[in-house]
Amino acid sequence: MRAVRFHEHGGPEVLRVDEVDRPEPDDDEVLIAVEAAAVNPVDTYFREGSYQPGDLPWIPGSDVAGVVEAVGEAVTRFEPGDRVFGTGLGKDHQGTCAEFVAAPADLLAHLPDGVGFDVGAALGVAGGTAWRALIQYAGLEPAERCLIHGGSGGVGHAAVQVAAAAGAAVTATAAPEYHADLEALGADAVVDYARDDLADAVREAGEPDVILDHRLDDYLQFDADVAAQGARVVGIGNTRPEAGFTNVPAARATELRIQLMVLFNAPDMAGILERLARLLAAGDLTAEVARTYNLEAVDEAQRAVMEDSFLGKLVVEP
Repeated sequence: MRAVRFHEHGGPEVLRVDEVDRPEPDDDEVLIAVEAAAVNPVDTYFREGSYQPGDLPWIPGSDVAGVVEAVGEAVTRFEPGDRVFGTGLGKDHQGTCAEFVAAPADLLAHLPDGVGFDVGAALGVAGGTAWRALIQYAGLEPAERCLIHGGSGGVGHAAVQVAAAAGAAVTATAAPEYHADLEALGADAVVDYARDDLADAVREAGEPDVILDHRLDDYLQFDADVAAQGARVVGIGNTRPEAGFTNVPAARATELRIQLMVLFNAPDMAGILERLARLLAAGDLTAEVARTYNLEAVDEAQRAVMEDSFLGKLVVEP
C-alpha cells in the first residue's frame, strides 16, 4: 500500500510517499480502507519531534474515516463493510495518511449513512476536543453563554455547533469573512477578534459562563475581564510554552475555574465519537472542509494547517 512517512524529524520536506506492507489488525483492532484523513497541527508536532511518536519511520495522521476491511478476533462492534470514523492515532499507533490503517476498535465509531467520509475524518480531533472541553469538562448547560475563541478553526467551528446543540447561546471570535458562516453554524454573536474594543463587544453579547480558549497564555487576562463570576475556562492550546498564567489577580477575583486538556488523554474515545455521530445523524453537526489533498501533497497540507487562514479543516483523500 501507499503511505506518507517521515524517516527523520524536520520540516514538511521530510514527508514522502512510500510503498509499505499493508498492516494486519491485532485482536482488538480494525483494518480500515482509508477514504479520508484529516490534517491537524498536532501532526506537525510529531513530524518536527517536539512530540515523540513511535519508532521512525512513522506515518502521520490522527483522524480517519473509511470502510472496515477486516476485524481482529476480539472485535465485536464492527464487521467488514461498516462505515467508520475515528481519532487518536498517530501517537502510539501508526497514523492515517495511508491507503489502509489498523486502528484499535475503542478509537472508532460508526459513521452515519449519508455523512461524507471527508466530514467524518474532519470531526475526529476537532469534534472530540470540542465535546470533551465543553460537555465533559465545562459541563455546559442550556441557556448558558459560551465564548469560543477562534471560531473559524477546526476545533472552533465544531465547538460552535456542539455548544448550540447543547442549548447554549454562543459568542465566537473570528475574522470578518467568516462571520456569516459561523452564524449559519449556530453562533448568535460573532465578533472580529482584531477589534480594539473586543472585550466590550464580547460583554455586550453577554458575559460568558464557559470559555473555550486556544491561546490561554495570551488570553487569560482577557477571559477574566469578560467572564461571568465563577465561569469555567478550558484551555486547549498556547503560543508561548514558557509563559505562566496561574497568578492572574483578575482570574482569582472572578473565581475562574481553569481546566487544561488534550484529547489524547480521553479515557473513552469511542463514547465521545458515538455522541458526535448522533449529532451528525440528526443534522446538528457537520465539518467545513476547506481543502482536500492527495497523499503526494500532505507536505503542503501540513504547511497550510500552520500558516494559512481558512474555515474548518484540511482533509487528505488517499
